[in-house]
Amino acid sequence: MKIVVLNGSPAGKDSITLYTLLYIQKHFPEHEYEILHVGQQIRKYEKEPALWRPALEGADLILFCYPVYTFLVPAQLHRFIELVKENGPDLSGKYATQLSTSKHFYDVTAHNFIRDNCADLGLRYVRGLSADMDDLLSEKGRKEALAFFRYVCWHMEKGFFEPSPPRPAPGMPVPCSPEAERLQAAGPRRVVIVADYTHSPDGRLQAMCERLKNRLPCETEIVNIQEFPFAGGCLGCFHCAADGRCVYKDGFDTYLREHIQSADGLVYAYTVRDHSMGTRFKLFDDRQFCNGHRTVTMGRPVAYLVDGPLDNEENLRLLMESRAQVGGNTLAGIASNQRDPEGEIDRLAETLCYVIQEAYQPPKNFYGVGGLTIFRDLIWLMQGLMRADHRFYKEHGFYNFPQKKRGRMLAMYPVGLMMNNPKLRKKAGGKITEGMIMPYKKALEKD
Repeated sequence: MKIVVLNGSPAGKDSITLYTLLYIQKHFPEHEYEILHVGQQIRKYEKEPALWRPALEGADLILFCYPVYTFLVPAQLHRFIELVKENGPDLSGKYATQLSTSKHFYDVTAHNFIRDNCADLGLRYVRGLSADMDDLLSEKGRKEALAFFRYVCWHMEKGFFEPSPPRPAPGMPVPCSPEAERLQAAGPRRVVIVADYTHSPDGRLQAMCERLKNRLPCETEIVNIQEFPFAGGCLGCFHCAADGRCVYKDGFDTYLREHIQSADGLVYAYTVRDHSMGTRFKLFDDRQFCNGHRTVTMGRPVAYLVDGPLDNEENLRLLMESRAQVGGNTLAGIASNQRDPEGEIDRLAETLCYVIQEAYQPPKNFYGVGGLTIFRDLIWLMQGLMRADHRFYKEHGFYNFPQKKRGRMLAMYPVGLMMNNPKLRKKAGGKITEGMIMPYKKALEKD
């Protein structure tokens, strides 16, 4: 079997993820493997499609191999997928799977992204492996890697593959709602709209941004990241881990902190492209890693303007909500131009103003609590390297372990013993529940 590995890591041969693939290759030497370092050599592949087209044409299995970057794949691999769609051969009927490494921070949205693009390309997709960064160092992790590859081979032998995700039809247009009244800001406020106009040549996204700007009664600036002179995508080199300074000298880290992240509210605007926000916006997202895992904009609202069929992109909605949750940002809303763009934008403007003025910040849900817990444990373990993150987490009280509610912990032991005794459990009846709600009754009585 001919296996083409698309190594999406900017680290190339030094990728941790790639070593899991090399371990698989060592134990299944009967197959032919060709590794394309698309993450490291993306600029070369942009100029010379002949370097990768024949490999894909001759592949029996295409294996996407990458570290998870900011909810998705690295921007470089994102760009390669664009190249395949623009210039690539017909891949219909070939098999595809994926292998990623991370600390399981939203690996699900990255895997959904690859799965959806495999469906676009007509590939027969087999569920991939999402491994922890350190899995290859354990016997359990190595066994899981080999079991995954046997699983893929078995599917190919049987002719089995995952069904393509449903593609719902776009919703029918509805009448536009009356234009919302403009709110008056209670004091100076500043909003930045970060927009990528790369895939909106007809001006649809520009018009959405201008409408929102005109509906916000405060200083509002549109930043077109298409014009920023990025030197390249995030390299995952951890050069910024100690002091937050990026290895690139294009000035993005300073511009991000002083000009964009200093705003009272942030709006992100993009066109749906390949089931995500497009390569340019993903590059911008990845380069924000100069802030490490620090939620530097927490407490400030975010919103989205989306050009395209957002109703068809459930994973993209999940990604946007999750980014806000993990960042400690109130999601003021998502406005698209699929149905009622003017009404949605006007309502978004009012909501954004309310959230800014009232400093409204609801508690995190599972997306935020779970994501931040993963980061908390990671930074605690790697505090010697990620010093800026460690300082930030200490200052903001993110290290909330071990839980020191010793009184409550000790009280649970006699309750547990009683519940394990049938006679005492029967005698207690509903008193356990009454005891559990007693503190809440007292809180109600206080206020």
